[in-house]
Amino acid sequence: MAKALVLTLSARIFLAALSVVALASCRSVTSNAPAHLTAPTVVLVSLDGFRWDYPRATTTPALDRLAREGMSAEALRPVFPTLTFPNHFSIATGVLPWRHGIVANRFPDAERQRWYSMGDRSAVEDGTWYLAEPIWVTAEKAGMRTAAYYFVGTEADIGGVRPSRWRSFDASVPDRARVSQVLDWLDEPGTTRPRLLTLYFETVDNAGHASGPGSPVTLDAIRQVDRQLGSLLDGIDALPHSDEVYVVVVSDHGQAGYREHPPFVLEHWVDLDDAKVVSGGPYAWIYLERDRGRAEVMRESINRNWDCGRAYLPGELPVEWSTGTSDRYPDVFVQADGGCEVLARESDWKKRTAGDHGWSPDLPEMHGIFYAKGPRIEPGTTTAVTNVTDVYPLLMDILGLEAPGPIDGDPAALAAYLQPAGK
Repeated sequence: MAKALVLTLSARIFLAALSVVALASCRSVTSNAPAHLTAPTVVLVSLDGFRWDYPRATTTPALDRLAREGMSAEALRPVFPTLTFPNHFSIATGVLPWRHGIVANRFPDAERQRWYSMGDRSAVEDGTWYLAEPIWVTAEKAGMRTAAYYFVGTEADIGGVRPSRWRSFDASVPDRARVSQVLDWLDEPGTTRPRLLTLYFETVDNAGHASGPGSPVTLDAIRQVDRQLGSLLDGIDALPHSDEVYVVVVSDHGQAGYREHPPFVLEHWVDLDDAKVVSGGPYAWIYLERDRGRAEVMRESINRNWDCGRAYLPGELPVEWSTGTSDRYPDVFVQADGGCEVLARESDWKKRTAGDHGWSPDLPEMHGIFYAKGPRIEPGTTTAVTNVTDVYPLLMDILGLEAPGPIDGDPAALAAYLQPAGK
């Protein structure tokens, strides 16, 4: 009797767990609005940390196919800072980080007295941190169903809206399983089939951090991800509506190694008592509770004693970085030159990785990739270096959606290459 009771409780726990997974992956299987039943489908694929020149470093037949059958950019220039969360959300919204609020991977909000961090599930899933409307929210509001196998912001209820189907990020899920699920979503009947899907791979970024951008491990990761992309393309080809599907492949930033140059250790030159420091190797952000005088002293000391980077106060950053203003910005930005390193404290040395990002968006090694294929894209089209914010107007044009407000992306950069709808 006791054993039977234990089994019953275990079964209930198992079923409850399945219910949680189901709720986390599918808000509701609702139909597309009639106006969107004939809309094309877009699969937006992000290859985290995939540098613009990686296809030249090894074999990438799937990316080569996209370039041959669609459009490719020389490179995709990231926003400042060249980090994962700000750039992904700029791709999703078409606006710069100071507008959309995700100004870094980790930052405080003085009004909330809380920190946002990409590793904090409660923050990542809290839609009130996100200050701009991403494309899947706009689509859902218009009655267009969407699905996400990871993408920054898709786990949050932004304006009370999530994708119809979504997953909480789990790095243990193999890339092939992610592709398989996206193909299953694409194979649904037209009434419920998502018209915008996101797919995310962190494999290349992880390898670049651990082993360096030119290492055999990273080259193998590039080939692995390209094979998964090839499986996605082959799976789409097998669909009866394959001629209605667009595939857009982007990356949020590139990757670079460190120079043989001593790191600049902030605690050796400035007083960090009571300061909050977000330090990432290529950069450090110092929060001083808006003590301008103390910030000026820090900036002067750093710039006087460092020959491989520079400190800035808000409003002093290079104009070409388009940083704007934000209450979530630090009191002092400390930015290393390409390949150089800044540490908050000597003890941070042990955290150094073989490869990194976070340097200036002007540095070519920080640039990513852009490829797109679909019925309105002329095969073999090539473009110059374009910005991550320019991807959004392209996606909106394809899907026939209107932006909910002003954007920073330039429709002439990528969307202008689309052939007229219905041609």
